[in-house]
Amino acid sequence: MRARIRTARKAMVVAAVASLGAGLLAGCADDGKDDGSGSSSGGDSGGKTTITLGLFGTMGFKEAGLYSEYEKLNPKIKIAENVVERNENYYPALLNHLTTNSGLQDVQAVEVGNIAEIVATQSAKLEDLSKAPGVNKADWLDWKWQQATTKDGQTIGLGTDIGPMAICYRKDLFEKAGLPTDRAEVGKLWAGDWNKFVDVGERYKAKGPKGTTFMDSPGGLINAVLSSEKEKFYDASGKVVYKTNPAVKNAFDLTADAAKKGLVGAQTQFQPAWDQTIANNKFAAMACPPWMLGYIKGKSQPDAKGKWDVAVAPKSGNWGGSFLAVPKSGKNVEEARKLVAWLTAPEQQAKLFKVQGSFPSAQAAFDSAEVTGAKNDMTGDAPIGEIFAEAAKQIPVQVIGPKDQIIQQGLTDNGVILVTKGKSAKEAWETATKTIDNNLDQ
Repeated sequence: MRARIRTARKAMVVAAVASLGAGLLAGCADDGKDDGSGSSSGGDSGGKTTITLGLFGTMGFKEAGLYSEYEKLNPKIKIAENVVERNENYYPALLNHLTTNSGLQDVQAVEVGNIAEIVATQSAKLEDLSKAPGVNKADWLDWKWQQATTKDGQTIGLGTDIGPMAICYRKDLFEKAGLPTDRAEVGKLWAGDWNKFVDVGERYKAKGPKGTTFMDSPGGLINAVLSSEKEKFYDASGKVVYKTNPAVKNAFDLTADAAKKGLVGAQTQFQPAWDQTIANNKFAAMACPPWMLGYIKGKSQPDAKGKWDVAVAPKSGNWGGSFLAVPKSGKNVEEARKLVAWLTAPEQQAKLFKVQGSFPSAQAAFDSAEVTGAKNDMTGDAPIGEIFAEAAKQIPVQVIGPKDQIIQQGLTDNGVILVTKGKSAKEAWETATKTIDNNLDQ
């Protein structure tokens, strides 16, 4: 079971860019395992050394051809990944394996919403990757590097991506609802204010196709709003402040109001029912970091290509972003260090964005042709590289606490989703806070 800390204990926090933190970055489970931290199978496979990776969601390394490329460069290496769809299932198992220092894979992914806890409690079990071959600290955004760095200067994870947020929308559904479809005009509809975004949702509901909603889910809306706030669940001293921070309650109430009015779908993100709403064109807009484009592509029908576009969000925020770490107890530590350094190098991050939409955390990749000229099948000629790069510059730096994931998940899966099932906003808030506090106290 996941180790918990009591609320009274001052949490170690890091200055970080805002993250969803609910662990909802999702994808397809590749090997059908129950957790992302099974035993490392480091023996030879046909004379080759197998490097195992424990991942969550669609991180895109395999999809972008990076494993194949690395194996060609290193003929004696074979790469095998074990993928869990939801981080909320992956992370407790990872934390348990780190706590017992057993059953770890050669490489383990860590979501940004969990990195503070890993740095604070598990750094002694992980390699210092600042000294890995080819690693140059200056390649990364400074805040991203610092997220995975301990007080004594050890960097226990190398950043893969960040999630500068925009709004992805269906041009065809917007047109049917009488809304503009040009991305610049769409962005003006809600510029600077999430309340304006919800107001556009009411306009969509009035004329949009029956059987569709303006936005995909209540979880998507509240996470987007909170990701654009400078402070949400913790303050700089490490105190849990989610119940007393007006920004959190305002985000909750705004989302609950949208849910009550039927402006958002009734599904939980990254669950099968939600996937079907993508496939069946059941909503018109969603909060959309770059990696979401790959998810949309994977869940959509072929005829959806080119029907999406990307507009600036009401306020810039960050949703997601991960790290790769190397456990000291792995069977292939040195080879794992080399692989992680290569996978997170600027050149590979640029390739990953071009194919999968994962925006680089390595600033050295920002000016590459793969980023500046990036296009996506789902969004046609939209200059996604330019749009997300500009959003990245506006992301607020935010304090990330060790239990951000618990709080975020409680507000979504045990909170605003209940309003779509007939609960009042007051009842949903009480249920959410009770669930969160119980989990924090365990």
